[in-house]
Amino acid sequence: MSVNCDARLKSSAYDPLILRLCPFVNVKGTFRVGLQVEYQYVIEACEIALGISLGWRIPQFPTDGSNSQDFVTQIVHSLELLGEGFDSAWLEDHMLPGPRWQNPETDSLEGWTTINYFMGKFERLSFGHIVLCNSYRNPALLAKMVATLCSLAPGRFILGMGAGWKENEYVSYGYEFPNGRTRIDALSEAIQIIRKMWTENVVSFNGKYYKISGAYCNPKPNPIPPIMIGGGGERLTLRTVAEHADWWNGVVNLEDYKHKLDVLRSHCNRIGRDYESIKKTWLGCIAITETEDEAIRLAKNNPFPTREPTISGTPEQVSQKLKEFVDIGVEYLILRFLDFPSTTGTKLFTENVATQFR
Repeated sequence: MSVNCDARLKSSAYDPLILRLCPFVNVKGTFRVGLQVEYQYVIEACEIALGISLGWRIPQFPTDGSNSQDFVTQIVHSLELLGEGFDSAWLEDHMLPGPRWQNPETDSLEGWTTINYFMGKFERLSFGHIVLCNSYRNPALLAKMVATLCSLAPGRFILGMGAGWKENEYVSYGYEFPNGRTRIDALSEAIQIIRKMWTENVVSFNGKYYKISGAYCNPKPNPIPPIMIGGGGERLTLRTVAEHADWWNGVVNLEDYKHKLDVLRSHCNRIGRDYESIKKTWLGCIAITETEDEAIRLAKNNPFPTREPTISGTPEQVSQKLKEFVDIGVEYLILRFLDFPSTTGTKLFTENVATQFR
């Protein structure tokens, strides 16, 4: 959080001055400089900048029956409207539509290819995945892929990773689906390999799940992208976040998010990790309209709130509810707008809400 306050000071000895002071509004009083000069001051205005980053969640598949070409056009139109209000765009990593309620025959976008395309098209935005399934790509190869992407678009990629969960997708595409502990332990090894590939000249690693010998990764990414882990499992996933992640992404309601933060803090304390060094991010749905009743109907008639936390309401209500997440430590908000492919919600949010978090 940064604070930008204009204060007008007057004294018999000096002309009015404009200084940067402290986070108070309409405060009157006095202060002394040395032993002689007493200033009368009034802070006329104070603007508190929250410094929160905002990301737009790119839909992975159409829900209105659009074909793939029309769907991509809809996404492009939305990205063009984000303006200065958003910092980034994010896409999930599936070969089939993510939710089980969607027909698997629906056209859907593969995450890595799609992000590369949009990064070239929208150079102002950063991009990331929410999140890449560790099982789908060898970690040494992924490290090289990311390094290459970062050499083409430096400083604009966030590596989001997760242990994987969609069993029917694993099976249909020929991947083994091991138990949860195995998938999370493999994720831990993968992140260790990726970091070594980005920082060491020649890399060897002899783990339980991955082994590499004499691997090179040049050029190195500069700057090195942050690694974000998605997931909320308290015993294993949040432990892995504490051990290896730069960022954490939670997809839960406010009260559950508070609890997850407490668990994450305890893992950090146990291993001596600085809890504050982990950037906290939140992913959720937004149903924003001019009236509360209309927003409630929008959320009720949309299938996504059955699997993701949702905030509904007018711009003022949405802003207040999002600030509750900021108040507990969230620094990055990644949002799905439920009226897509309409851009009404995106416009309403950008014009009336986004500026309050910058």
